[in-house]
Amino acid sequence: MKKKGEMKKVKKVKDKVNDGQYDDPWWWLVQEGIRPSFLCISLFALLVRVAVGLHPYSGARTPPKFGDYEAQRHWMEITLNLPPKDWYRNSSVNDLSYWGLDYPPLTAYQSYVHGVFLKTFDPDSVALFTSRGYESYLGKLLMRWTVLSSDVLIFFPAVLYFVLVYRSMRFGMGQNSDVAWHIAMILLNPCLILIDHGHFQYNCISLGLTIAAIAAALSQKDLVASVLYCLALNHKQMSAYFAPAFFGYLLGKCLRKKNPLLEVTKLGLMVIGTFAVVWWPYLQSKDAALAVLSRLAPFERGIYEDYVANFWCTSSVLVKWKKLYSTQSLRIFSLAATLITCLPSMVQQILAPSSKGFLYALLNTSFSFYLFSFQ
Repeated sequence: MKKKGEMKKVKKVKDKVNDGQYDDPWWWLVQEGIRPSFLCISLFALLVRVAVGLHPYSGARTPPKFGDYEAQRHWMEITLNLPPKDWYRNSSVNDLSYWGLDYPPLTAYQSYVHGVFLKTFDPDSVALFTSRGYESYLGKLLMRWTVLSSDVLIFFPAVLYFVLVYRSMRFGMGQNSDVAWHIAMILLNPCLILIDHGHFQYNCISLGLTIAAIAAALSQKDLVASVLYCLALNHKQMSAYFAPAFFGYLLGKCLRKKNPLLEVTKLGLMVIGTFAVVWWPYLQSKDAALAVLSRLAPFERGIYEDYVANFWCTSSVLVKWKKLYSTQSLRIFSLAATLITCLPSMVQQILAPSSKGFLYALLNTSFSFYLFSFQ
């Protein structure tokens, strides 16, 4: 039996611990549940994004191309004032050498929607021809809001969806603190914040769609996953980094179901249907479709650009790839290296699909494409 004095001492220590916990905002936050945690972390993440947006961006007030803001603004100008068939075609009203569209159609549609928003409040910022180099404070503020709204509407919900699926997949629902930490780690990713909110990019849309597709695949919603991933692929072609992993995992699961042919057919129809809807304006003629495709794979830029730290750029210190080999040869080298490094993960998922293996395959194939693909 403990003496009365010892019991009081233990109680005082416990009280101090409890008092310390209640004084800790993070402890209080996670005890309140996932929703309050997500809301508070999201608000802080938004504050960080707004703070980044207050700083300068590359190319500001620097003719002839005026930097990142001008690229996005020009796409809004083009999509708002020209018919879809002319968005990817070089003409007297669309000089492709001046920030020509070089992303898939879903990016063009996004630019159109955001262009309507800018036109409502600042028509001069998206006027055809006369808006080139236009850098008003209001125009830039509106552009910042389009990036923020894209984050809030697509990326943030996708992150919450993925984290909840991931935690329940591994440890039941897991502790609230674990979920909160995962949400914070993704929403406060400095690379994404600096690129999107420092330089007027919209990677949050394609990444949000990809994250949602991963969560859907992990929660056995394969058809939803295929649609979401196709949308991501049609927003930015860099989403192709994850294609082998998605293909292997979804196909592998189909082959293990009661009627594999039916399951594969359903997936195929969802993919074809999604692409058909997104590409519909360009499926009317072969020339229109080829015009888009030629913009998505600008091989004339070379196997790497000066600031891309992939294998080809790094090894060019020793091997002068661009001088020794033609573009056609480098395309073959790049394709071979990318396939050799990502195929094992894809094949493994076809033969033995698993949630954990799928996540590893996503990591491996993305590294393969980043290091060896034709930039």
